[in-house]
Amino acid sequence: MATEITSRERVLAALRGDEVDCPPVSLWKHFPERDQSAAALATSTGAWQEMLGLDFIKLMPPGDYATIDWGLRSEFRGARGGTRDPIHVPVRTAADWRSIQPVDVTRGFNAEVIRACRLVRDAVGPDLPVLQTIFSPLTIASKLSNGAVIEHLRAEPAAVHDALAIIRDVTIAVTRESLRVGASGVFFASQCSSSDVMRREEYDEFGVPYDLPVLQAAADEGSEFTLTHIHGANTFFELLAGYPAHALNWHDRRIGPDIQSVLRDHPERSAVAGIDEHAIASMTPDEVRAQVREAREASGNRRLLIGPGCVALAATPDDNLRAAVEAARA
Repeated sequence: MATEITSRERVLAALRGDEVDCPPVSLWKHFPERDQSAAALATSTGAWQEMLGLDFIKLMPPGDYATIDWGLRSEFRGARGGTRDPIHVPVRTAADWRSIQPVDVTRGFNAEVIRACRLVRDAVGPDLPVLQTIFSPLTIASKLSNGAVIEHLRAEPAAVHDALAIIRDVTIAVTRESLRVGASGVFFASQCSSSDVMRREEYDEFGVPYDLPVLQAAADEGSEFTLTHIHGANTFFELLAGYPAHALNWHDRRIGPDIQSVLRDHPERSAVAGIDEHAIASMTPDEVRAQVREAREASGNRRLLIGPGCVALAATPDDNLRAAVEAARA
């Protein structure tokens, strides 16, 4: 009698490129106003998992969580994606980067996000991969300054480099602590690696040297599933696809490139892709199933984990979410 494999075994097999009974599947969205404490975030995550029965969980702390301990304040104003709007940004001028000092990740909001990871792990047990959301240092700097870091790094590069080094070290500490309390790996998100945001040579200077130590820290702590999220249009895709990671996540439906091309060009990576994170909110369940079937066909059911290209809209109907999981398991 065949033994049913665990979600962890299914995910690791897909990351290796082995044959699996069906591609692993996960979905994620924000939980507005329910993501402001470890307990509330863990409870919401548990309910999400109970409803969908996913093969891995991407933790969904608020998108600005890494900035809170440096003074950013925000509020939820009904954004479709479930994100929060800043109401106080601590860095407004290039000189303000000098105010960025190390923070203790065992206290404050970073500690809440780490504790949420531990609570989720305790709730779901050992056989379900849990990924902590980790933003690139430059992404955090952009959030701290409402995007002004790009102007500042051109005007006062030394000040920005100094701040990025501090942000890098704090991000490494969050990464290490998350893995120590139960995360299986990290969802590493870069939101500045695009020519719409900055020049490639600028990212080579202000992005890459701060990204790679974070990813190395994840590897050093035994991350078994490092997922690089390449955010936006006109990205430096090949650069980030070359980062040390097990899989890539990007806007395959909305922006491209397509799954088949990425798997062909990056044989050492798997893809977490297949679902249009915006359209899923308005499609019919049958249309959602069709997207999943197309992704499975494009990959031949190898090196594919079904997932959205980015955060699904908060108002996505439950029937559509269930349809995606059903199609992945069919």
